[in-house]
Amino acid sequence: MADKPIRVLLVDDHQVVRRGLRTFLEVQDDIAVVGEAGDGAEGVARAEELRPDVVLMDIKMPGTDGIEALRRLRALDNPARVLIVTSFTEQRTVVPALRAGASGYVYKDIDPDALAGAIRSVHAGHVLLQPEVAGALLAQDDAQGGTGRGTTLTEREREVLGLIADGRSNREIARALVLSEKTVKTHVSNILMKLDLADRTQAALWAVRNGLTG
Repeated sequence: MADKPIRVLLVDDHQVVRRGLRTFLEVQDDIAVVGEAGDGAEGVARAEELRPDVVLMDIKMPGTDGIEALRRLRALDNPARVLIVTSFTEQRTVVPALRAGASGYVYKDIDPDALAGAIRSVHAGHVLLQPEVAGALLAQDDAQGGTGRGTTLTEREREVLGLIADGRSNREIARALVLSEKTVKTHVSNILMKLDLADRTQAALWAVRNGLTG
């Protein structure tokens, strides 16, 4: 049997944007648009109702914006992966969005096939960080005096963390290290707990800062 399609929720205050995204995504065999929302508050409500795999989230929306919506989803422990869709001029707002729990971002002028690839990527557990944004996040940490966290990571946990920084999903890490996915999930949970990190994005940045990338 074929894998179930990736269930996607569209959150954008412009109906024409949502319509364009839906038109393209609905022709993808492995992606299904399950709903839409016109602002962040509605997006959170729909995400709780529909439990999508991936949310395509605009940042600038009237009322509840994308960043606040992200924070609410994380507070609700909603498992959806959030992919920010933003304009180049809003790049400065991407950093707080990533800190709020986004799995990555794409620009609104992205090629349609690249958008589908990005959705598949974040659904697989990857973190989409472009170099300039990763640099901005690290610069903020430097300005705040660094993470200040000691590390008691085991050698295996350091290997897992390095692969997270390389954008590998749990399944890919399991294959690379000849482990079960359940074991990898346990290592990831231990890494986040030991380093006092919220998610894989922060873990990837910690690994970049501490030279654990390949």
